[in-house]
Amino acid sequence: MTVRSLARAGVLANAAVVVVGLVVVTLLPSSDAGRQAVRTRITPVPVPSVSHPAGKPTAAEAARKVKANEAGMIPVIMYHRLLAKRRASIDRTPKQLRAELERLVREKYVPITAAEFVSGKFNVPAGTHPVVLTFDDGNPSHFALDTHGNPKKNTVVEILYEVAAKHPEFRPVATFWVNRNPFGIRDRSQEERAVKWLVGHGFEVANHTYTHPDLHRMKAKKVSEQIVKQERLLKEIGVPSSTTFALPYGSAPKKQRVAHDGSWDGTKYHFDGVFLASARPSVSPYAKAFDRYAIPRVQSNEKKSGCPVYCTQYWLDWLDKRPGERYTSDGDPAHISVPKKLRGKITPSRAKNVIAY
Repeated sequence: MTVRSLARAGVLANAAVVVVGLVVVTLLPSSDAGRQAVRTRITPVPVPSVSHPAGKPTAAEAARKVKANEAGMIPVIMYHRLLAKRRASIDRTPKQLRAELERLVREKYVPITAAEFVSGKFNVPAGTHPVVLTFDDGNPSHFALDTHGNPKKNTVVEILYEVAAKHPEFRPVATFWVNRNPFGIRDRSQEERAVKWLVGHGFEVANHTYTHPDLHRMKAKKVSEQIVKQERLLKEIGVPSSTTFALPYGSAPKKQRVAHDGSWDGTKYHFDGVFLASARPSVSPYAKAFDRYAIPRVQSNEKKSGCPVYCTQYWLDWLDKRPGERYTSDGDPAHISVPKKLRGKITPSRAKNVIAY
């Protein structure tokens, strides 16, 4: 599949998600449950010493050993509701989410947030691959606390911690792009409690507009109003300023700049990254080809569920068969390691940090 065909296919897939999303958004139910989770941490890999004592590999040797390729592709996975019984093609069941997370563990993927991805400031162990887990709309199935203050059973956060408890190398973090009434909560103090818990545990909570409209159908001023209203809400409930933004339905406004920079009613906003709906994995944030204002995502789904391409089963299989196309970490956040033949793919602004082996 060529780069041109990938791009063309991505546009078609993104348009399809707009149609599906417009139907599904009106069907959002709530769901709760309870269970204690265990928090885990990934120990950062130490930066290689400059002095290289006898017997210690150089940074280039270490990168070669793990076949590091930090110019490779990174899956940004898009999820919506978790339901015991799916009601739409973009829904997932708790069982399906667990199975997909277990696959990511087996294939040595380590989660990072969308904000970390866009900034390029992330560190996963040598030989592993970053993956961005994103959840749209702030559905109640994503996060809720039980009476003991722990994530409720079968919510996204509880499942992430369940997997991390079994696999210490798995980092339980994700990005939640929310609208008004995040996670179905309508009490301001409870919204603040939820945000405090999530941000305090390394999750990202960010802007997905106030009422989830199709921005392509709106005038630029109305687009900015939707974004600013949600930014104000997030600030009121304790969310740090959003650095990323997910387009509802993956539908970009006609004036695309207003999706990442603008103002309304005296309030300005700026996002470092804007995310589309389903298409394909993203190129590395260090690559020349990286477009931070049109970052593609991959819908979580199987081929048999009416998603033969552009979904996780297809793309995870594709990357598994082509390991040279996948981002593989050198474990050293101070450098960007790539095979020599890929050195030209790294943006010139990061050239001084490149190790080509």
